[in-house]
Amino acid sequence: MNDMAWIAAPGAPLRGHVQVPGDKSVSHRAIMLAALADGTSRIEGFLEGEDARATEAIFRRMGVSIETPAPGVRVVHGVGIDGLRAADGALDCGNAGTGMRLLAGLLAGQAFDSTLVGDASLSKRPMRRVTEPLARMGARIDTDAGGLPPLRVHGGQRLTGIEFDNTLASAQVKSCLLLAGLYADGETVVHESRPTRDYTERMLAAFGWPIDFAPGIARITGGHRLRATDVRVPADFSSAAFFLVAASIVPGSDLLLRRVGMNPRRTGLLHVLRLMGADIVESDAGEEGGEPVADLRVRHAALRGIDVPEQHVPDMIDEFPALFVAAACASGTTRVTGAHELRVKESDRIATMASGLRTLGVDIEEVDDGATITGSAGGFGGGHVESHGDHRIAMSFAVAGQRARGEVRIGDTANVSTSFPGFLTLAQSMGCALRAD
Repeated sequence: MNDMAWIAAPGAPLRGHVQVPGDKSVSHRAIMLAALADGTSRIEGFLEGEDARATEAIFRRMGVSIETPAPGVRVVHGVGIDGLRAADGALDCGNAGTGMRLLAGLLAGQAFDSTLVGDASLSKRPMRRVTEPLARMGARIDTDAGGLPPLRVHGGQRLTGIEFDNTLASAQVKSCLLLAGLYADGETVVHESRPTRDYTERMLAAFGWPIDFAPGIARITGGHRLRATDVRVPADFSSAAFFLVAASIVPGSDLLLRRVGMNPRRTGLLHVLRLMGADIVESDAGEEGGEPVADLRVRHAALRGIDVPEQHVPDMIDEFPALFVAAACASGTTRVTGAHELRVKESDRIATMASGLRTLGVDIEEVDDGATITGSAGGFGGGHVESHGDHRIAMSFAVAGQRARGEVRIGDTANVSTSFPGFLTLAQSMGCALRAD
């Protein structure tokens, strides 16, 4: 366990205009496709977090020249679809599950062997969900017992396109197979019973690769080239989510979040908060890096408990810890079902949030695929909670502390830097009572 901790306490109303960091999912994919493109791409708004930097470092080690002329800016000199070369040793994905799963597909089509490793948290996350369909395409990937990392990817394999039913509703699985499909003979098709985020599809199109996609299906053929392009990474909706919830639950708050990524497969929390009575208004809509963006103005509102519609669950899987906090501050009962995926994220997010919220006096009952939370508009108590190294858990309890009746000590917060460097300073600047311990 890491010794780094925060203290959160009842805060002032949240006010101001805020720009949260760039989208992590888009940052990963921008580096990957720019590296494989013909020509030079400029990426602006790149997330300066450890996860995205880990992916960047991996491509540098495979022979890609990447310049950093300013913070949040990368100039990537692409080596072409077949231009990567073997690294001298294992490739460290850090805490990035997205990085590891997408790279498994991309590296399965290379001529050289690769080994993907990660930190203690990533080393416990399931990888059979990508290694098994990749094996159907002809890939050879060895794992540790139970399908866990490291992933030892054997190069020189001939890949063949497959038709795959993505029953897990996982954008990472879909993206992994599409990236392998760049190197496969024939057509790779991914079907989904519930549509997931389409970042990879949008960015492949932006880089000039022929791809057909619609909600629930993506279709790609191998044998083409990627063309360099400039990418502007939108602000990360998952990072904005903490402040959408904080401003909704802290009386007197009025906050404007600028240029937030509004990919429809990402914004499930926005729909659910509005169903709960949140006051969130979109304005100045546009597009950046092939992704829809908008400014979001959020003001305090009295939230009420709801049964979360299951159709929104795949579109908010990273935002559930923040939603649990909103539910704890709502009047009435909120029920979440259909969220099995929360059990295998950076931590078991259902168990970790339930344990922490109970410590604060919240009435919460776990079920296998979700939870039932009986909220209180009057907030809850203080106490000591553990994030178990999960960045989204840590930030969610920092938000919860703004409505607590006493101090909330949050243990093991160092991993916040993987996705949201500067969270502490930004939260303080808008009125949150939050400090390092």
